[in-house]
Amino acid sequence: MQEQGVWTPPTGVLGELVEAAKGRAAAAAPQSGALRERLAARSGRPPSFAAALRASDRLRVIAEIKRRSPSQGDLAPTLDARAQAAAFAQGGAAAISVLTEPERFGGDLADLPVASAAGLPMLRKDFIVHSVQLLEAAAYGASAVLLIARALPAGHLHELYHEARDYGLDVLVEVHAASELDAVLAAAYPIVGVNNRDLESLRIDPAVGAGLVPRIPADRLAIYESGIRSPRDAEAAVAAGADAVLVGSSLSKETDVPSAVAALAELPRGRRRA
Repeated sequence: MQEQGVWTPPTGVLGELVEAAKGRAAAAAPQSGALRERLAARSGRPPSFAAALRASDRLRVIAEIKRRSPSQGDLAPTLDARAQAAAFAQGGAAAISVLTEPERFGGDLADLPVASAAGLPMLRKDFIVHSVQLLEAAAYGASAVLLIARALPAGHLHELYHEARDYGLDVLVEVHAASELDAVLAAAYPIVGVNNRDLESLRIDPAVGAGLVPRIPADRLAIYESGIRSPRDAEAAVAAGADAVLVGSSLSKETDVPSAVAALAELPRGRRRA
């Protein structure tokens, strides 16, 4: 964990994932021209991630396509992105998070256009450290991207945020610590995720979401992430005032995915002070 107010490069698992992402970004950079051609050839715009999260007075569910994780290993290594996305839509998910990190999560950039058949906005969830990854997300049909505050110096986070917006992407800015939240709120980012999981140690602490989500102003979107295995866990997110929950591992192991999503989507939306 970094000292309050002073950014240092991430360590542990997050540090490893960030370094691997830098290598993939360097390898992808020469393909920028082809990616721009792919983006130009796209017809229409993908559905809005932010609008989907505001569209109901019920808790909004961001359901995640996730084949494996660093903490649990294989979850559903043969998971089919198209079928899983369709099951999410059937259950009433508001949006789909598509993990594209290949080494530790079993993801693939190609899952984005495949999952788009469900008609829901898609969040590209990865360890984004370079603008070419934003171009990839836009070219492959994502509606939004994830930027992790712990993974990026504040200035670089700011630059990537505005580059993403230039591509028409919404941005979920994720925090885990109070100091990160303070900086993100000061920067006025409109979509804020609070991850109960410390990505450096992989430990989950629900007290993180319970403490930080209520501090997010009501005019921002607040997303509660990690540790949701049942409606009871999601009720903690509602109590904290979350607008949405991001759920991955538990849905990957579900035998009745639509019912599991519907049980979360039936909950009332959280409420926070203005």
